[in-house]
Amino acid sequence: MLSDRQIQLLNAIIKEYIETSEPVGSQVLVKKYKLKYSPATVRNEMAHLLEEGFLDMLHTSSGRVPTSMAYRLFLNELMEEEEMPVLQEVAMKQRLWPSRFEFERMLRQAVIALSENTKELAIATTFDGHVVHAGAVNVLDNKEFWDIEVARATLHLLDRYELLEQVFEQAAEGNDIRCVIGDEIGHEKLESCGIVFSEYSIGPNRKGYIAVLGPARMRYHQVLPAVRYTKHLIEELGGSW
Repeated sequence: MLSDRQIQLLNAIIKEYIETSEPVGSQVLVKKYKLKYSPATVRNEMAHLLEEGFLDMLHTSSGRVPTSMAYRLFLNELMEEEEMPVLQEVAMKQRLWPSRFEFERMLRQAVIALSENTKELAIATTFDGHVVHAGAVNVLDNKEFWDIEVARATLHLLDRYELLEQVFEQAAEGNDIRCVIGDEIGHEKLESCGIVFSEYSIGPNRKGYIAVLGPARMRYHQVLPAVRYTKHLIEELGGSW
């Protein structure tokens, strides 16, 4: 059980790491987040969070980075989603509207719009084994994917419908939007990554998943509402038939 202070500290560490991708030190936290306790106290609390499995320490730095367990706590209890700006919603709908009577073309436009909106890799699958994706180049903006093995595993996933389905189906119960982070993905080389996804359904015959794949430290507060809106858009416009 974490104390309120430890939760506040963990929240600040996660936000800082999402923003900078640099291991977080006590001095930065005290100064930037105006914490009402000393760097020494912060270091002690960070040591406790490390011991409890919420933080990890990289060999090359004295700072700390969040673990999958920390992101899971953040998603379940701490994060506040941002509403998508209305102009973005309108722009996405306008992009998909002309192709609303051509399902696969509409799906293609959906992943392009989603990747542009989130600046991550967007993926869509259909129940008959088709995979569409856009924004693969975006992963290279994140240092996690500079590791050739992580990049290779990501590209491999895009080529293997059955692997994607396995990821989605093992976590497909519960909320309308699901997240798998780090080792929850079930692939050793993707433990620094996260996937946000949702199932869409248009009548009895058109079903699949819409997803965003990025680093574990992706901006979930923006990605979740974007995935949710894209799912609703696919279902709304697909229902035009």
